[in-house]
Amino acid sequence: MILAEWVMKARALGASDVHVQAGTPVVVRVRGELSAISEALPAARVAEMSRELLNNEQWEQFRARGSADLSINVAGTRCRLNLFQTIRGVALAVRLLTSSTNTLQGCNLHPDLARLTEAQTGLVIVSGPTGCGKSTTLAALIEEVNASRAKNIIAIESPIEYLYTNQRSFIRQREVPTHSPSYEQAIVDALRENPDVQAIVDALRENPDVLVIGEMRTAEAMRLTLNAAETGHLVLATMHSSTCAEALNRMCMSFAAEIQGSIRAQIADCLVAVVCQRLEYLQDYQLRVPLCEVLMASSNAKGTIRGGAFSQLATVIQSGGEDGMWSFDRYRRWMEQKRDWVMPSRVEASASVAPPPPLPAAKPKPKPTEAPIDISIDESADLTELARKIDEKIR
Repeated sequence: MILAEWVMKARALGASDVHVQAGTPVVVRVRGELSAISEALPAARVAEMSRELLNNEQWEQFRARGSADLSINVAGTRCRLNLFQTIRGVALAVRLLTSSTNTLQGCNLHPDLARLTEAQTGLVIVSGPTGCGKSTTLAALIEEVNASRAKNIIAIESPIEYLYTNQRSFIRQREVPTHSPSYEQAIVDALRENPDVQAIVDALRENPDVLVIGEMRTAEAMRLTLNAAETGHLVLATMHSSTCAEALNRMCMSFAAEIQGSIRAQIADCLVAVVCQRLEYLQDYQLRVPLCEVLMASSNAKGTIRGGAFSQLATVIQSGGEDGMWSFDRYRRWMEQKRDWVMPSRVEASASVAPPPPLPAAKPKPKPTEAPIDISIDESADLTELARKIDEKIR
């Protein structure tokens, strides 16, 4: 499959993404910059390749919705794929993932972030713009729990990006819509509702200690996530934002104005921390690493959230170093002093492809058999005469 060739080439270049569209060259993103790796592709070829990626049911849903998400292994690399329709035809956005999850240290994150997984209950939000590594940080936090505590972890994702191996914890992963039609339904399945369908009680159907929400996209998913965090569980979730304050403000603004006060109080009561990250390129190391802002749920932060003064959270973070908070500037200063960066192992694309069998050695051509030359030698003849006779025989 030609997609495998592009993924192998992208991996060899150290790319994070591959973008495919009919009528244009295939481009890869290396350290944030796009560059072409092929000639322009005909629409029929891209459509045929896209059809091979989806089963019949997925293809019908793609034709109806105009988009599809899935995660598969391509040429030995775990990839997250988004297929979508454009004015030119079918297009693909392929995110190359690491083959396995990593620790906070392996992700080049500050070790203080391990404190976020020590909470028994509450809400931890990992936020940031698209493509900043939120899923990788979330996976690292899950592995921190997995390695240190015996917990029942239920992860709800769309699609599943990283596959976990049980260590001390018991992890079950559910994919939307493969295993559940929506995040909302998956959260409801993980928790048991009381007769009032708007509330979720602490009696659990699937009995999770840690609930992982791949992304909070809707107000209903946010409401259920808050309820789960309030009912005695540690909830790890992601959402899009550029700062910690923006993440919480966006969460509140997703609800009707008349209930935003109660939502702010609910967030203040259950919040553990908000991590907002973006990727920064280190020229000296040829490496992209996460630059983080961390808001911890101190008493000062909770009071600010309850009052709805989200614009003041930046000041709270600046003055909250003793509470474990990090501003972007302070975190950058830590990065400037750090020297033991973990360099990702870039396996060459050819390593995942078996080398072709060696060709059989060519048999040497037999030399033609030459007839012996019979020359009568007269002992009285000189050498010049002998050479002449040999030359005549050869001719």
